[in-house]
Amino acid sequence: MKMNEIDEISDTVFTPPSLAELKKQRHPLRNIHTETLKHVNKLDRLAVWITARVGTMEFFLIIFCWTVFWLAWNFFAPKELVFDPPMGFVFWLFISNLIQILLMPLIMVGQNIQGIHSELRAEHDLQVNVKAEKEITAILEHLEYQNALLLKVVRHLKMSSALECEK
Repeated sequence: MKMNEIDEISDTVFTPPSLAELKKQRHPLRNIHTETLKHVNKLDRLAVWITARVGTMEFFLIIFCWTVFWLAWNFFAPKELVFDPPMGFVFWLFISNLIQILLMPLIMVGQNIQGIHSELRAEHDLQVNVKAEKEITAILEHLEYQNALLLKVVRHLKMSSALECEK
C-alpha cells in the first residue's frame, strides 16, 4: 500500500462496524432437529425409524438367514415336515414379495422425511456460513483500518524524528 493511499484510508470517516452492531445482527442458532420433530407425526416417525433399521446390515443378515433357513428346511427336511415344496417355493416367494411391497412405500416416506430434514440442515448451515462471512469481513475491515492507522503513526514518527535530526 502506498503512503497516499494510507492517508486516504485513515483520513476518511470510515469506521468498521462495532461489536455491538455485529451482535445486533446475530440471530440465535436454531436446533433444526427439534424443529423438524415438532412437525412430524407419529406415523412419519415410525416410517423414519423403520427406514433407519431396514437400511442396516443387521436387517440384511436377518433376511438372509431367514431365506437360508427356509430354503434349507424345505430342501432337507423329511417330506412330511416340508411346507413349501422345493423348486416352487410359492409360499416363500409370497412372503418375500409381501415384505417388499410393504417396505417399499414405507421406506420412501421415511426417505422423504429424512430428505426434508437434510434440506433444513443444509439451509441452516448456509445461514451460519453467511453470518460467519459477515463477521470475518468485519474483522478484516478492522484489521485494514488499524493497519492504515499504524502506518500513518509510523510515518508521522519518521517525519518527527527526521525533523529532530535536522535541528
